Amino acid sequence: MKCPYCDFETSKVVDSRPIEEGNSIRRRRECENCKKRFTTYEKIEQVNVMVVKKDGAREFFDREKILKGIIRSCEKRPISIKQMENIVTDIEKEIVNMMQREISSEEIGNLVMDKLKDIDEVSYVRFASVYRQFKDVNSFLDELKNIIEEKSKK
Repeated sequence: MKCPYCDFETSKVVDSRPIEEGNSIRRRRECENCKKRFTTYEKIEQVNVMVVKKDGAREFFDREKILKGIIRSCEKRPISIKQMENIVTDIEKEIVNMMQREISSEEIGNLVMDKLKDIDEVSYVRFASVYRQFKDVNSFLDELKNIIEEKSKK
């Protein structure tokens, strides 16, 4: 690692600590020439996953879009931002672990609904109503009946 002060090519690591829940490492380094210290960050390089939209368009996976949708569906519900961010992180990990370069927006929507169903049924129904674009009240009621049936089985 080159020193940002004198361009010397050798430095030693003085301190290392994990950051971002262990997904990155912050390193304090000291130049062996000028003795000045500087900080570097080491992070795992993620493979960019493409999302295939319903109309066939493709765009890069964006965790912020998922978070915004979840926040909207969880409005005025007893769900913390931390819980919502954890949902997005879990979904992101699942997508990366699929080892695919592309995923459909439909698959992502289903992952979100699965996570919301376990945390808050009202938020799940809100998300599903927008995501699935219920055509009428009957299709919405059918979804509610499915939730009630699943709950009674448990």
